[in-house]
Amino acid sequence: MSARTVILTKRFLPFFLTQASGALNDNIFKNSLMLLLAFTASAAIPWDTDFTMNLAAALFILPFLLFSATAGSLADAVCKTRLIRALKLTEMALMVVAAFAFYTERYFLLLGLLFLMGTQSAFFGPVKYAILPQLLKDKELLAGNAWVEMGTFLAILAGTIMGGLLVGFSQAALWIGLLIVFFSFLGYWISRQIPLVGRMGPAGSFQFSPVSQTFEIVRISYANRTLYLSIMAISWFWFLGASYLTQFPNYTKTVLMGDNTVVTALLVAFSVGVGIGSMLCERLSGDRIELGIVPMGSLGITAGGIALFLAVPAAAGKEIIGFMDFLAQPAGVGVLVSLTLIGISGGLFIVPLYALLQKRAEPEQRARMIAANNIFNALFMVGSAFAGMLFLTLFKLSIPHYFLILAIMNGVVAVYVYGQVPEFMLRFAVYLLTHTMYRVRSEGLSHIPDEGGVVLVANHVSYVDALLIAGACRRPVRFVMEKAIYDLPGLNILFRAARTIPICSQKKNPEVFENAFASVAAELKEGNVVCIFPEGRLTRDGNMNPFRPGIGRILTDTPVPVVPVALQGLWGSFFSHQGKGAMKFKGRFRSRVRLVAGPALSHETASAEILEKAVRDLRGTGV
Repeated sequence: MSARTVILTKRFLPFFLTQASGALNDNIFKNSLMLLLAFTASAAIPWDTDFTMNLAAALFILPFLLFSATAGSLADAVCKTRLIRALKLTEMALMVVAAFAFYTERYFLLLGLLFLMGTQSAFFGPVKYAILPQLLKDKELLAGNAWVEMGTFLAILAGTIMGGLLVGFSQAALWIGLLIVFFSFLGYWISRQIPLVGRMGPAGSFQFSPVSQTFEIVRISYANRTLYLSIMAISWFWFLGASYLTQFPNYTKTVLMGDNTVVTALLVAFSVGVGIGSMLCERLSGDRIELGIVPMGSLGITAGGIALFLAVPAAAGKEIIGFMDFLAQPAGVGVLVSLTLIGISGGLFIVPLYALLQKRAEPEQRARMIAANNIFNALFMVGSAFAGMLFLTLFKLSIPHYFLILAIMNGVVAVYVYGQVPEFMLRFAVYLLTHTMYRVRSEGLSHIPDEGGVVLVANHVSYVDALLIAGACRRPVRFVMEKAIYDLPGLNILFRAARTIPICSQKKNPEVFENAFASVAAELKEGNVVCIFPEGRLTRDGNMNPFRPGIGRILTDTPVPVVPVALQGLWGSFFSHQGKGAMKFKGRFRSRVRLVAGPALSHETASAEILEKAVRDLRGTGV
């Protein structure tokens, strides 16, 4: 289902508008208050403005550290729709009090309300992402996350700009109060339209215990290394985002010699970029969670950071300039393009990671996993403030050089994460392969069960059969492969990353032979998909070789369904053996390939002969 179709569904649209209106209202309130504290309230508060601004920032971020774990536990234990409505009612009450405080200039009360709004946001964060898998189908999950990320960043942008404009009105306090109350009431009314969803955890399982819940949630996040490193990667993006956004005002003033309109332009470029990247992610991925896009995002963030460093004007003027004069400079266009590239790459980076977190987390722990993500996000954003002080104050680096350091650090972090979880780089390689040398169309893949152990049997035409099947299937696939192919230089890195199982004849190496069957049985018992090529070797003439009887032993050891799969259009391609041999410059460099799956067969009826005939029938003449 396309992103446009998802946003129009009654299951998703009310939720999208509810979360977007909340992000908008948060930022109108927060930015208006920050500007009033900086320019108007200095005489009413007994300490200096710098301390006030840092205190305000700490009061908003502190609840995410204190209460995210409790929020995740609560969201897993109750109906998420009812929790959202309760949180929107809380927002209404807080905004009514805030309107009174703005009008009467009670700044200490507003600081207290800032902490309470941060608490409300901390409780809303886990339920915001954890409800998506209950509102959307699996095929819609990526599109839903793309809309949420785009809506959140654009709402933050709009709220920040509106807050800045409202402070300049003659009756600023009155208008701020009216607007935040209006959006809180509107958000609650829209939340009443969100469909009710079932509770995922057992009734009565929630207890208020922030400290123990925080330790428990962190422990849960450690249990699945892929999800834990995904959380670290998402948190790293928030570290980068906070680092850039924090430096924009001073960067504009001291390096670009721009005024407040230029600061706004930088913020717009970054936020719009994230929105574009989020929606582009959905277009590039189709209806699957495509992890191959994540490394593309990493590369783009680093490239954008380096470009931002290089875009610094050689000799800035001494007078402050406005947006139009800034835009007239080549350096101005370069800065805006670089920030847009960073934002687009950021959208490509985090949307699949959020979708992965929702999809692979255990349903009864999903909100707590999101809460763990929020805790680490907050810690990384706090860390970004310390990093800025370290590099800019202690080491005396310029802001452009700090941006360059961030770009280099992003590359280092990417290498570490992808080294620890090779699945990302594997999917990246598959994505490049299937969007350059091959155009793959699939048919009948719905025959592969969504859960549980299953064996795929396929014909063997080229050295990249496994990669093409892995790229087309929604579920991760473990392949059994001839050891001679498994050991090929270069490709071996990808095969090991995919946890491919090497096999050879029992006569050639009995240990490898037995280990292969043991590994297959273990994978199937864990509920994974295993793909084998029963021919045992690549075709040398384009025709299928007879299937070997090893499939019978697999099904005897672990009785599971078997799905026949046929590859069409690969014979004569670069990695097949037609002509001078595989990987020689002959034949087709680009090929149109079809992957056709047939109905699943039970383990009782799936013999080697029957499966060979099924694959031959599916293959037809499409060699």
